[in-house]
Amino acid sequence: MALDKRSTRLGVLALVGTMLFGLVGARLWFLQTVEQSTLQEQVDTTKRQTRPLLPERGRIFDAEGRILADNERVLTVGVDWDYVRRSDDRAEIFRRLSGWVDVPVEEMEARFDSGIYSTLMPLPVADDVDEPTAIALRERVEDFPGVQILELSRRVYPYAPLASHVVGYMGRITAETKDQYLDRGYELIERVGKFGIELSMEEELHGTPGYVVYEVDKSSRIVRVIEEVPAVNGKDIQLTIDLDQQQYAEQALESQLRLRQAEVATNGLDPETNFEERYFTDFPEEVPYKAPAGAVVVQNHDNGHIVALASYPTFDNRWFESDLGGGVFEEVFDATDVSALEFDENGEVIPESVKTDPDRSTLVNRAIQGRYNLGSTFKPFVAYAALHTGLLDVNEYYVDEGTYRMVDTIDQNRCDSGLVRCVFKNATCSGTGRPCVYGPVDVETALAVSSDAFFYRIGEQMMFQNDNKPVLQEELRLFGFGADTGIDLPFEFDGTVPDKELKARYAELGVISEDEGRDYYSGDNVQLAIGQGLLSASPLQLATGYSTLANGGFVLRPEIIKAIYQPGVPDAAEPGFADISQGVFAEDPNLRGDLVRQVPMSEEIGGEIVRGLRRVITGPGTTSDYYHSTTGENLFFGYPDAAIPVAGKTGTAQGAENYPWNDSSAFGAFSVDPERPFTVSAYLEKAGYGSQAAGPVVKCIFLQLSGIAPADEVVLSDPLDTDVLVAAPPKNLTDQACFAGRFSQQRSTE
Repeated sequence: MALDKRSTRLGVLALVGTMLFGLVGARLWFLQTVEQSTLQEQVDTTKRQTRPLLPERGRIFDAEGRILADNERVLTVGVDWDYVRRSDDRAEIFRRLSGWVDVPVEEMEARFDSGIYSTLMPLPVADDVDEPTAIALRERVEDFPGVQILELSRRVYPYAPLASHVVGYMGRITAETKDQYLDRGYELIERVGKFGIELSMEEELHGTPGYVVYEVDKSSRIVRVIEEVPAVNGKDIQLTIDLDQQQYAEQALESQLRLRQAEVATNGLDPETNFEERYFTDFPEEVPYKAPAGAVVVQNHDNGHIVALASYPTFDNRWFESDLGGGVFEEVFDATDVSALEFDENGEVIPESVKTDPDRSTLVNRAIQGRYNLGSTFKPFVAYAALHTGLLDVNEYYVDEGTYRMVDTIDQNRCDSGLVRCVFKNATCSGTGRPCVYGPVDVETALAVSSDAFFYRIGEQMMFQNDNKPVLQEELRLFGFGADTGIDLPFEFDGTVPDKELKARYAELGVISEDEGRDYYSGDNVQLAIGQGLLSASPLQLATGYSTLANGGFVLRPEIIKAIYQPGVPDAAEPGFADISQGVFAEDPNLRGDLVRQVPMSEEIGGEIVRGLRRVITGPGTTSDYYHSTTGENLFFGYPDAAIPVAGKTGTAQGAENYPWNDSSAFGAFSVDPERPFTVSAYLEKAGYGSQAAGPVVKCIFLQLSGIAPADEVVLSDPLDTDVLVAAPPKNLTDQACFAGRFSQQRSTE
């Protein structure tokens, strides 16, 4: 019986053993046949590593071939992700590396935790290490498993801070933008354009990545290259910017702003109080101009090419290739409103009093992002609207008596009761305390002496004679106002041409009162006619408009890209230059410009406007009660005959609270010499009258373009001094004699 039981057990064991061996055999057969290819692939993968090959970024040149943005080799220490996934291993490697590369372990951990680095590339833990450190780490591979030395590149700007607002700067891919860059084939270790051309031409500058497949040993050391697809470097970009003109424009702008800060606005005596009280009783007789910021645009009006685009305050874009941690960024780019700071009894700043002063904002390209009233520089376009629609003809005169009273669109009882403003005045003439009286003026003379009353009348009559339709707005939009120009730079401001829809939107946003936003009134049109009210435009839009007047009605897209080259334009023999003649075009260069539209402009209309703008510069003015000079003739007194002949217009935009020290200065002008087709616009914030602040800048630029005003040579920059925590060192125009003019004492808003 016991023997039978033993036999049964042995039989069961044999059966179980047979089944187990059968299962093992079946599994082995399955692995060796069905899953053989998959398993072999996994084995091969453990012996292979695929690494992306990053393209070298394209370079940026000026119109003459100066290298505005270049690349230099930098060594970065990276750690293979397989060696840092476990916290203990990571802590040990970071501890060993920290002393060698002078990076705290906490900073390395922060990079690991950031989630913005690709696992296809080693985790970068130290940037820009020196060559001896890199060699030492390579020689100690057993002590630093998984550590690799990556050869990357860093952006350099040889002529910085010149044209920094145009060229722009670069930065890391952030957590917020990583998905969009990953979708475009980027590696998260790469830096990308954040501003200026670096951003707007990112696709062309970046290039196409490649990859290399290595066979590696168990220590991740490379055994051999299995496959390699090289990267395609980024294209080189040549700008229309001429650094000679750019430097001069930046120097003239900054120097003039500094000069205006030493000047004062007069808080005069009010004739309404029998000259016993000042206009603004809470302020002294003289208040200094703040003159904190401004912009200049120089354009070729034959092809739309932008020759110079200056914005102030400016910055050195090399700061963004430096270490901006530890509060350095906040100090370098500080925009604190110092005048608003309040202190407690211990002398400490009260945190609630710390406010940003937009006047001090540096990382704003005011030439394309400025949102400005244009003042009287806007009048030529209003004159065009009146002539083109038949409201006026070139031989029609209006008697300017110093004021204009709206009579056709306003209930006079409401006027008399003071419910609405019906009377609008010219600028005050010094010595009288009264509005200037210009007498009979036509379009040409009204532009020359800048008769506000003449244009007030246009504003009202454009509505009255067109059944309140937005005819004036439609005419103004022909010149590009109210829409971006299409320049290849980021963050351009569209501008605004006020109408019923804009006022309703502003009321909804709380910009104006709900009652004010109910409709568009004739008073709004009167303000628009002299470049005030809710009108806003950038200096670039002003330049585009003046270029259209200069070339006979062709609205050209402002062009800042002169040519795009295939990668690898070689350096020239002269340091700081590329040999453009050896470059190969990636696409045909746009030398003639892009026509946006043609404004219908007869010779009669265009001639009347240009003659008026020429008289602004040359005179004569007009005589009524006494001689009134044109708004630019004193500034351009003694302007050389050999210089570029200019037509232009001054403008003063009234500032906050109508305080004269908040008035901003504008000037638009163009050459009437077809061989030297330049247009220049300038806008200086809170700097006073157009003829006294922006006008001298424009005059100097035309003298320099004429070869008369001397200009400093453009030279390669000294290294950035990171111990001096300022966004950019000051610039000065060496020879400032061109600012001078024969100024009369007549007070004018021009």
